[in-house]
Amino acid sequence: MKHHPISRPEGETRDHLIVIGNGMAGCRAVEELLARDPTRYRVTIFGAEPLVNYNRIMLSPVLAGEKSFDDIVINGPDWYADNGITLLRGDPVIAIDRAAKTVTSRNGLTLDYDRLLIATGSDPFIIPVPGKDLPGVISFRDMKDVEHMLAAAERGGSAVVIGGGLLGLEAAHGLSLRGMTVTVLHIMPTLMERQLDEAAGWLLKSALEARGQTILTGADTAEIVGDGRVEMVRLKDGTDIPADLVVMAVGIRPSVALARDAGLDVGRGIKVDDHMVTSDPAILAVGECVEHDGQVYGLVAPLWDMCRALADGLVEAPSGYRPAPTSTKLKVAGLDVFSAGDFSGGDGAEDIVLRDASRGVYKRVVVRDDCIVGAVLYGDTADGNWYFDLLRRGASVADIRDMLIFGQAFASGGALADPKAAVAALSDDAEICGCNGVTKGQVVSCIAKGAHSLDAVRGTCKASASCGSCTGLVETILALTLGDEVEAGPRTMCKCTSFGHDDVRREIVAQGMRSIPEVMQKLHWSTPDGCASCRPALNYYLLCALPGDYQDDQQSRFVNERLHANIQKDGTYSVVPRMWGGITSPKELRAIADVVEKYDAPMVKVTGGQRLDIFGIRKEDLPAVWADLNAAGMVSGHAYGKALRTVKTCVGSEWCRFGTQDSTGLGVRIERATWGSWMPHKFKIAVSGCPRNCAEATIKDFGIICVDSGYELHVGGNGGIKVRATDLLCKVATEAEAMEMCAAFIQLYREEARYLERTAPWIERVGLAYIQSRLLPDADARADLAQRFAYSQTFSQDDPWAARADGAEREHHAPMARFQPAGAMA
Repeated sequence: MKHHPISRPEGETRDHLIVIGNGMAGCRAVEELLARDPTRYRVTIFGAEPLVNYNRIMLSPVLAGEKSFDDIVINGPDWYADNGITLLRGDPVIAIDRAAKTVTSRNGLTLDYDRLLIATGSDPFIIPVPGKDLPGVISFRDMKDVEHMLAAAERGGSAVVIGGGLLGLEAAHGLSLRGMTVTVLHIMPTLMERQLDEAAGWLLKSALEARGQTILTGADTAEIVGDGRVEMVRLKDGTDIPADLVVMAVGIRPSVALARDAGLDVGRGIKVDDHMVTSDPAILAVGECVEHDGQVYGLVAPLWDMCRALADGLVEAPSGYRPAPTSTKLKVAGLDVFSAGDFSGGDGAEDIVLRDASRGVYKRVVVRDDCIVGAVLYGDTADGNWYFDLLRRGASVADIRDMLIFGQAFASGGALADPKAAVAALSDDAEICGCNGVTKGQVVSCIAKGAHSLDAVRGTCKASASCGSCTGLVETILALTLGDEVEAGPRTMCKCTSFGHDDVRREIVAQGMRSIPEVMQKLHWSTPDGCASCRPALNYYLLCALPGDYQDDQQSRFVNERLHANIQKDGTYSVVPRMWGGITSPKELRAIADVVEKYDAPMVKVTGGQRLDIFGIRKEDLPAVWADLNAAGMVSGHAYGKALRTVKTCVGSEWCRFGTQDSTGLGVRIERATWGSWMPHKFKIAVSGCPRNCAEATIKDFGIICVDSGYELHVGGNGGIKVRATDLLCKVATEAEAMEMCAAFIQLYREEARYLERTAPWIERVGLAYIQSRLLPDADARADLAQRFAYSQTFSQDDPWAARADGAEREHHAPMARFQPAGAMA
C-alpha cells in the first residue's frame, strides 16, 4: 500500500516539529521549547501507548495502590489542546524517510517534518533463557505492565522478580503489598550494586526480608518452566521456585532500532552532539535513547539538562549540553537510599563510615585529597543534597572532616542546626528535586515569578510533584524566599514536622513503619520525642495501619483515654458503661446503683446517647469501679475516646405503631459490631425506626432512617456548636446491606480522615461525591473496606476496663460481636 505524505496545511508558515515518543523526555523537551518560544513550531507527537504523558517513575506507587493513573499524569489532554499540539496516541512511528523528510506510522499515516525529535526511550532487557516468551512473563516499563501485574495479584499466588535493581525491588514491593508471595532473584551479590555498596545493600536486603519477601542474591536463572503458562523459575544450581507471574527487571537498553533503520549514526544509543543533534542536522534525539560522548543516561537530571540544551538549540540560542555529576536519591519500597559519585574506593581514597544497624542507618562518605568523591546513605538521607553539593563543587572538607559524617548541622558547629539555615547555605545549582531535576535556583526563580504556595511550585517547575520526598526542602525555600507571604497550603501535623497528616499516613504504609520512634526518625522529626499534637495522631495512624501488629502506646494518648474515664473540672472522673442500643436490664441497673452507693458518686445522669453517666469518681477508685462494672458483664462505653461512642435507637417496629423496621435490634447489632473501634475522632450512630426520626439520626456521623422499602443511610452529621445535618449517602433494601455499608464507611473514614477530624469536616473537605464513588459503584471495593474493618475489630473489641482493673489482666465477660458482611449475614 502506497502512502501519500500529508504536507503543510494551507496558510501555515511555522516549521513542523514531529516528536516520536510521548514519554517524559519528549514532552519535557516540548515544554522547554514552549517556555522559550510558544509560537515557533507546529508540534505533532506520536505516542506508542494509547495514553497521555505520564510519570513512569511513579508506576511503582500505582502498583502498590498508593496512587491512581490520574495521579501520575504529567500532561493531560488539556495541555495538548491548549498548546495546539496534535497527539496521535497508540500509533508509533515505524519508518523515517530522511530524504523525503517524512515519518510513517503503524496505522499508515505519513507526515512531513522540518525538524524531527526522536525520544523513543529504552526497551527492557529480556534475558535469553528458555521460557522467556511464556504467558505470565512480563517486564516493568509501562502502564500496560502494571495492569498485567494487578490482574495477576487479583488471582493471587507466587511472583518471581528477576532483578534486584530499583525497578525489580519496586515491583516486588508492590506485588507483596497486593498479597502475592514474592521472591526476588539477583545475579549480583549486592542489591542495587550500581547505587549501593555492600553494607548498604545488606541493610536493604534485611529490611525487605523482614517484610516477608524472599531475596536470593547470586541467583543465576537457567530457565522459566511452564506448560502453556509460567509455572516456575529454575536456577542454574537446580533450585526450583514456583511462579504464577515472572517480572523481568534486569535492565534497559536504548531504543535505537528506528534510528538505525533510518541510517543515523548509532552506537550504544543514538549519537548526538552537545545540542542533541544527530548525524542528520534535521533530526534530534533526547532521553534514554541517546548516546553523548560515549555515555548513555537513565537518571532524570541529565535527561532534563538534555531537554534544556535541545530547546535552546531549536530557538537558536544554543547553550550546549555539559554532563554534570549525578546523584541518586530514591525510595526503594519506601526505604530511603542515596548515592553519588565514585564509592568504589582505591587510588588513595579514604572511607568515613557511620553504621547504626539497629536504627537501619548507614552513611559512608568517600574522601580523596580532602574532597568528597562519593557518598552512600541508607535510612537517613537528609544530608544527601549537602554531600552532593560539596562533591560537585570540589569543595575542601579538611576543616570539617571530623564532623563530616554527622551531617551539615554538626559539621558547621551547630550554626546550621536550624533546617532553614542549612537550606539557605545550599548553592543555587544544588539539586532539590531528583525526580524532576529541579535545582534550588530554579525553585527560587519559580517563586519569584509568582508561585507562592507549595501547589503552585509543584504546578510550575514540578519540584516535589512526584514522590514528595523533597516537600520539606521546597517548603523551606518558600519560607526563606517569601517569609510571611507564603500562601497557606495543607497544614502540617505540628511544629515538629513539615509533613501533613495525609503525607504521614501514606509514608507509614509505603515504608512499613511500625513504631512512633521509627516514624520520627525516617521522616526527620525536628524534636526527638514529638509533642502532644503529633504523638496521639501517630499512635492512631499506626494503630489503624497495623491492626493486631502495632502495640498501642498508652503514653501517647490523651489523659481521658489513658484512664478510660472523662476528667471533670473538679478533678474527679465520670464513668460511662456501654448500654447496647440504649437497652439495659435489672442486672445492669443494680450494678450501676451499687457502684454509685459504694463509691459515693454524687450524680448519675442519663446521657443524650441513652446511657447512664456516673459522676464524681475519684481517680484512685477508678480501677475498682471498672472491676465492679466488668464483673456485672458491662464494658466500657468509650465516652472518653476518639472511638465509637453510642448507637442511639428508637423502639421501632417491635413496639411503636409508626415503626417500619426493627430499629432497636439493628442498632444493637451495629453497636456490637463496631464498639471498641478507634477512630480519628468521636463517632456517633443512630437508627430511627421511621421518618419521624426520634433517634435524631440526621445529626449523627452515620444515621439510618428505616422506611417501608428498607433503609436510608445518612452520613456526616453532628450537633454541638455548629450543627450539621447529614447528607443522604444511599438507600438499601436489607439490614445486611445497611451493616456492610456502615462498616465500609467507617473504615474509609478511619483510613483517610486526619486525626481529630470529625466526619462532617472530612466530608466537606473531600466531597460527598467522592465518598459515594468509593462506596457505591464497586461492590468488591466496598466489601474490602468492610472486611478490613472486621479484621481490625478482632483486635479492638477488648474491654480496656478489663485490662486495667486491679492493675491486672482480666477476662472480659461481654459478648464479642463481629461484623459480618452482607453475603455472610444473608
